[in-house]
Amino acid sequence: MAAVKNKKEKQLKSDYSLLHQLCQVHAPSGEESPLQQFLIQHVRKESKHWKAKPELIFGEEFQDCLILKFGKPRTAIFAHMDTVGFTVRYFNQLLSIGSPDAEAGTRLVGQDAHGPIECELEFDKENHAFYKFGRAIERGTSLTYKISFRESKDYIESPYLDNRLGIYSALKVAETLKDGLIIFSCWEEHGGGAVGYLADYIYRKFKVRQALISDITWVTEGVHHGKGVAVSLRDRNLPRKKFVDKIVKLAVKHKIDHQLEVEGMGSSDGGELQRSPVPFDWCFVGAPEHAAHTPHEKVHKYDIATMIALYKVLMNEL
Repeated sequence: MAAVKNKKEKQLKSDYSLLHQLCQVHAPSGEESPLQQFLIQHVRKESKHWKAKPELIFGEEFQDCLILKFGKPRTAIFAHMDTVGFTVRYFNQLLSIGSPDAEAGTRLVGQDAHGPIECELEFDKENHAFYKFGRAIERGTSLTYKISFRESKDYIESPYLDNRLGIYSALKVAETLKDGLIIFSCWEEHGGGAVGYLADYIYRKFKVRQALISDITWVTEGVHHGKGVAVSLRDRNLPRKKFVDKIVKLAVKHKIDHQLEVEGMGSSDGGELQRSPVPFDWCFVGAPEHAAHTPHEKVHKYDIATMIALYKVLMNEL
């Protein structure tokens, strides 16, 4: 029992500086290029210390997406790069990017041709969103939550853990990965659009047709903080049970704490895979968070540790 406790305490002491850096990159849906460039630079710098050095696949035919190819891949990890936010319209109006959920007074940041922006979110009586700032902001400018990254003994709290934590987990798995694909996708928060052509490419090029969705889910009445990574048996979409059962059996075999999630709403890159013409098996595997899409997203460190541990097993054994 003491050994289990010591292992858990060690897992809670991980270095989250990379996660902090990821959260600070401004990349709402449709504007993922800054994060793509951050990831390319990170992989080129750090992969010399990894077990295997990946091939980086990107270019205009992939828009702002990025693929890391290791060895002879059998399974792909999908992690979306984009976040929710707002687009400046006319007369101080804001339109939602995805489904942000913030209270009046939330600090928003961005940049237009006139310089950096830090403004305040307001709502009228009809709950329409506006910005409060000392000058007009150029139309089409995107605004995101100002980052306040908070770390305690047990928790990480920050805007955009969805899905910078999914990316962080994938990068930690990359450090020891020998065979596999890691795919950083776009537009997930605002209806998708990239996963279909990415799935088609990796199926034709590498014959890969099984995927894990490295994303963040919700704390609910059945999924709790600190009880382990969530393995989703279904959300609005239905993955193939035969494939999901394999994942659950491997989690049990390797004694990785996990929680089985069953939901009737919500979606992810897995939904796009299911709707694609490619015969993909997929499963959502991710840490649960409180206050999704708000400036106060909160995840337990133990759930992060078990998420990374399970991904390492799955990428090795699936």
